[in-house]
Amino acid sequence: MAAPADPAALAAALRQGDRKSLARAITLVESTRPDHREAAEALIAAVLPHAGKALRLGISGAPGVGKSTFIEAFGTRAIAQGHRVAVLAVDPSSRRGGSILGDKTRMAMLAREPDAFIRPSPAGANLGGVARRTREAILLVEAAGFDRVIVETVGVGQSETAVADLVDLFLLLIAPGGGDELQGMKRGIVELADLVIVNKADGELERAARRAVTDYHHALALLRREPDRAPAEVVAVSALERCGLEEVETLLAARQAAMAASGALPRRRAAQARAALWAEIGAALVDEFRSDRIVKTRLAKLEAQVASGKLAPEAAARAALKGFVNRRR
Repeated sequence: MAAPADPAALAAALRQGDRKSLARAITLVESTRPDHREAAEALIAAVLPHAGKALRLGISGAPGVGKSTFIEAFGTRAIAQGHRVAVLAVDPSSRRGGSILGDKTRMAMLAREPDAFIRPSPAGANLGGVARRTREAILLVEAAGFDRVIVETVGVGQSETAVADLVDLFLLLIAPGGGDELQGMKRGIVELADLVIVNKADGELERAARRAVTDYHHALALLRREPDRAPAEVVAVSALERCGLEEVETLLAARQAAMAASGALPRRRAAQARAALWAEIGAALVDEFRSDRIVKTRLAKLEAQVASGKLAPEAAARAALKGFVNRRR
C-alpha cells in the first residue's frame, strides 16, 4: 500500500457512498505500517460520530454448515426490505496475509447487489475467528451507511467466541444429522449464542433438523446466561430453499427491540469498547516488546536455550520481560 490518503478526505468520500474509498479505508486500518497506523487512528476518529447505528450480527459455525449460503439468502432478503448490508468475512489464511477463498466467490448473487458490500479479510495469526481490525471495519461500513453488518467468522469450531465481543447478536449455525445435536450440552460458543440456527432443514435432513431444534431447546435450558442476555432461541431453516428466514428476522427484530428498550444494547457496546481498549493495550505492549532491539538479541539466546531443553519457557519469558521492564523504569 502506498502512502496513506488524507484521513479526513477518505472519511468524507466513504460517507458519500464511494465504495472504492470504503475499501481503501478498510485496507488502511488493517495495515501494520507505523505511518498507516497513525492515519488509521485519525480516520477512525473522523468516522466515529457517524457510526454505531447499524444492527451488528455475528455468524459462526463449523465448515460446511452453510454460513455463506445463509448469509447470501439472509442478506438479499434484507436488501429487498430496504436495508443496506455489509458482510465482513474472516477467511482462513496464511499468517503472511491473504485469504484462501474470498467470500465474494461464495456469495456471487449478494455481491452483485448495489446495496451490499462484501469484504473478505485474512485471519492471519489472530485467534478467536475474527481479524484484529474487524472492530474498526465495522465502524467504517456503518459510517458508509450500511445498517446491517454481518461478521462471518473463520468457522473452525468451538473456540470462535471473539465475535461475540464485537456484535449485538450472535448467531450459531449447526447442521443436522452429524452429531451436532450433542454440542448443545457444552459450554463455550453455544452459551454465547442469541440464536441457534439449524440449517439444511430440507430433503432427507428436514426431520433430523426438527429433532435437533428440540434437542437444543432442552440443552440450552441447562445453561446459565448473563443478566443482559435472554435465553437463546432455536430455529430450523433451509438457506438453500430460503425457508425459515422470516422467522429468523422476526426473532432478531424482537431481540433488538428488547435490548434497546431495556438499555442492554448500550451496556453491551460499552463493555465491548472497554474490552477492545484492553485488547489494544495488550497487543501494543507485545508489539513494543518484540520490536525492542535489545530484547531481540536476548530472545535469540533464550529461544536457543528453550529449544535445547536447558531452560523452561516460563523462566525464559520471565527473564525476557524482567529485562524489558527494568530498562524502562
